[in-house]
Parts: sequence; C-alpha cells; structure tokens
Amino acid sequence: MYLIWGSTYLTIRIAIETLPPLLMAGARFLLAGLILFAIARRPGVRRERLTRRQWRAALIIGGCLLLGGNGGVTWGEQYVATGLVALIVGSVPLWVTVFGPLFGARRIGRLQVAGVTVGLLGVGLLVRPGGAVPVQALVVVCGSILWALGSLYAIRAPTPASPVTAVAMEMLAGGMLLTIAGLASGELRSVHLQNVSMRSTIAFAYLVLVGAIVGYGAYIWLLHHVSAPAASTYAFVNPLVAVVLGAIVLGEPITPPILAAGALIIVAVAMVLISQAGTGSRPTEVAEEADARAPAGVA
Repeated sequence: MYLIWGSTYLTIRIAIETLPPLLMAGARFLLAGLILFAIARRPGVRRERLTRRQWRAALIIGGCLLLGGNGGVTWGEQYVATGLVALIVGSVPLWVTVFGPLFGARRIGRLQVAGVTVGLLGVGLLVRPGGAVPVQALVVVCGSILWALGSLYAIRAPTPASPVTAVAMEMLAGGMLLTIAGLASGELRSVHLQNVSMRSTIAFAYLVLVGAIVGYGAYIWLLHHVSAPAASTYAFVNPLVAVVLGAIVLGEPITPPILAAGALIIVAVAMVLISQAGTGSRPTEVAEEADARAPAGVA
C-alpha cells in the first residue's frame, strides 16, 4: 500500500505528459468504478438495492474527493513537483482533525492541537509567497481540504453497506464530474490519440488497475487486520516514497526548505495518528473513521 499510493504521484505526472489532466483523471475513475461495480454486482453475490439518496451522496462524495481532491492533485502536477504535491496531500489528516467538530467530533486532545499547529506551519512554509512551490500549489491545498470535508461527510452519508459498491459509485460519480470539468475547460481540443506516448499509456493503466483497484483492495484488507490508525500510517509514509521516486526518476530537487516543511508535516501527522491510537486524548470516532477513509483515492 505504501509503494502503490506513494508511486501514484509519479505515475500521474507521467500520464499527463501527453494526456490532459482532468480528462485523464475522469477516464481513470470511470474505468476503475466500472470494474469495481462489476465486481461488487457479479453473479452469485447478493445485490443491494441502490437508492437515489445513495447516488446523491455518491455525487457529493465524488465531487469532494475526486473532482476536488484528486482533480486538484492531477491539475497541480502540471506545475508542482510530485514530491511536493505528496507532502501537501499528506496534510489531509490534519484538515480532518480541524474540521472534525463540524461533523460531530466532540474533543480534540492537546497532542492533536500541537500536531495540527506544527503541520499547518509546514504547509505554510511550502506555499507562502516566494516559498518552495509555485502559487498553483494553493489548488492542491484546496483539494486536500475538500478531500477532508468529503471524507467527514461520507461517514454518516447514506451509502451502501458494501464498501466496494460505495467506492465504485463514488468513482463513477467523481469520474463523471472530472470528465465534465475537463470538457468545460476545453481539454478535449488537446486530445490527439496519435500523440499519446507509450509512457503515458502505461502510467494510465497503472493508475486504473494498480493505484485505484489493487491499492484500494489492499487498504480494505488492512482495515480488517489492523487498527484504522495503523492503516492510516500511509499519510506520513506515502510522501516519503513520492519524494524519493520524484528525485530518482524525474530529478526533482530536494532543497532545505522542502526538507524542513516535509519534516514538519510528517511529524505532525504522526502526532495526530498517535493521539488517535491512544486512549487519553482520543477523539470521537468521526475523525478516526474519516482518517481511515481518506486514502481511497487522493492520488
């Protein structure tokens, strides 16, 4: 799971070398959603009746997580190094903690407050005017906030009992919204299939089959065998994997400000997750479940 989700930032960058970002992301999640939906509704499996309320919830969740969150990441990688994008996205558990009380979380412990403060300092160090990343990184920050809000909303949203069916619906809804956004922004004019490179094609296939489907399956398996905070350690391991892969494969620079900001964000997320695992400063289940849900597709 660490390697798969840590590598998706690199493969997104390779995919959008010759594919428009929003249409690529839309096609990715439409295909992944169709595959997961077929798996969930295959013959011999009890089929749950899907309601309009569930599809409406899937549209809201897909809009926040995939159009806002993943769309922000994919669009942002045109301008921002993959490792830096991963560091910014690594702050999602911090935003979940910040907005958790709006969705029913009643208490934030001292360690969480300290972790959020340290993490937001790290994000600010990256995106401050004249900082380590271009101004377009603010789109990635906004996408991370939308991802956190969508994750929190999803906890009590009317979704199917089967997690595979729920995620398939969200991928289909989010993929549709991403496609509409890509068409509205004029990306269709830049689609020339004869110019799509083999690198981009392979990266796109990896994002669909491995990043979305295998990665999600691995995470669901983990949730049934380890605690949610333990499974959520992806949040501070994935950025490390992404930074290393970006430096090795794409030659992305790792400067002292980036190292400092990355260290602050990773330490902050670790503090938040440790506080969730403890009993003394444990938040309500709302924030924990949102953290557990968060990896289902950011990158």
